[in-house]
Amino acid sequence: MKEVLTIFDSQAVLCNSKSFDISKSEILNKLIFRINSVLRAKQSKYILMNVPNDKIKTVSSLLPVLKSPTILPLEMDGWSSLHTVIDDDKFWESIDSIKDAGAEDILVCPIEKMVL
Repeated sequence: MKEVLTIFDSQAVLCNSKSFDISKSEILNKLIFRINSVLRAKQSKYILMNVPNDKIKTVSSLLPVLKSPTILPLEMDGWSSLHTVIDDDKFWESIDSIKDAGAEDILVCPIEKMVL
């Protein structure tokens, strides 16, 4: 299928009022929080990679992470799995640099929601 004609453009808008009672305002704040968690997730990628233990500090220093990467030992001696979240717009420059620093088997996953 191919778009031929736009019949109607619309946009959803969320409004608040000072006259909202507290219970409605709380519901609205929860909704805004949930919408923002989805929007943040769309701009981020979850990446997992295997890194030699002697290169973990180097690879970690190249990654723009939220707080700290998660590092889990692998069954293979001398290797760990490093997990982190990066911004989508920094993805390719980060991947190139961490590969050069020794990261292997890099997996990239979309994120559905980010609750921060």
